[in-house]
Amino acid sequence: MLITADRVLAGPEAHTIHDGAVLVRDGLVACVGPREEVQRCAGPDESRLVFHGATVLPGLIDAHVHLCFDAGPDPVAAFREQDDATLFAAMKERAEQLLAAGVTTVRDLGDRNGLALRLAEQTAAGETAGPRILSAGTPLTPPGGHCWFLGGEVSGTTAIRDLVRRNAAAGARVIKVMATGGGLTRGGAASWESQFTADDLAAVVDEAHRAGLPVAAHAHGVDGIAAAVDAGVDTIEHCSWMTPTGFAVQEDVLARAIERGIAVCPTVSPNWRMLPQFFGAERAEALFAAVRRMVEAGARIVPGTDAGVQRAAFGGLPGSLTFYEHLGLSPHRVLAMATAESAAALGLGERTGQITTGYSADLLVVEGDPEDGLEVLEKVAAVFAAGRRHVPAG
Repeated sequence: MLITADRVLAGPEAHTIHDGAVLVRDGLVACVGPREEVQRCAGPDESRLVFHGATVLPGLIDAHVHLCFDAGPDPVAAFREQDDATLFAAMKERAEQLLAAGVTTVRDLGDRNGLALRLAEQTAAGETAGPRILSAGTPLTPPGGHCWFLGGEVSGTTAIRDLVRRNAAAGARVIKVMATGGGLTRGGAASWESQFTADDLAAVVDEAHRAGLPVAAHAHGVDGIAAAVDAGVDTIEHCSWMTPTGFAVQEDVLARAIERGIAVCPTVSPNWRMLPQFFGAERAEALFAAVRRMVEAGARIVPGTDAGVQRAAFGGLPGSLTFYEHLGLSPHRVLAMATAESAAALGLGERTGQITTGYSADLLVVEGDPEDGLEVLEKVAAVFAAGRRHVPAG
């Protein structure tokens, strides 16, 4: 299949090839470059798709989603009311919504009974439409802790290691630990309160790394963030630097995270512009300032939406990315964060995240030039996951 467009963002640096083309064979990028050169590599029987006025770029990566939640006003209640068969059918629909928006890879950071693992197998096999899914399986939390209803309650290092091993055996691609409380869990620890001891977190990281798996730590509070960094986790989710009275970036902790190459996924809502209405202008600006400080300090940022929680709809990553434009980053820089840099941080840097020969043909075609403004990302002309074109139902 030969795809041609006005622009192709190619290679690890996503440099612009004007009047470019991508040749796709067996789900991989077989050739990329100027149209006239790539056309010579295409056989006479290969299909051709022409997108006038459009840009071909790598498929987007949403590093933090929860396919088991519905993004409604009370996602936990809706989740708990559904049996596994009903929930799995809904998760399939949400995966298709992500793909239709140009998201070709996601990390699912917590579900129940291995449903996301099962869906990952089906999407990989092409049995159902959806992005590549890196699933955490069952997240670890203490008894009654944040998201206890997902089934991952553990107490003590023996139980912790056992659940990590069970997730690994089930096919998890990442281990999720709830280092602090969270607002989604009523009656649980506050978001700024730590939930595990240093020894507990060390056991999570040790057992996961023995299995060759990275660790993603849910951490809002400053103490939990510091403990996660000291334990050697691979990514910190949310990383909002919460205290009982506000937000306070700890510069020494941030410096250690940067030095150790720990990635940060701030989980910016697609509706970030509305946060001042929900949290108050002063509190929202303090949260924005914390993310701004991490960006300025050179933290390794991987965009994610927390899709599934309240007001975080599936497929909202393009809207979420505009937050980083608001912070002053160029569209080119933000696109790199949402593609090649996220792929590298998630262990997929040799497989996806860029349009390079030999890489998976995970492609997004948009009308216009996203480097003129990220709002163009919402003008989707076509999506290809591992070379398969996704055509939304209807």
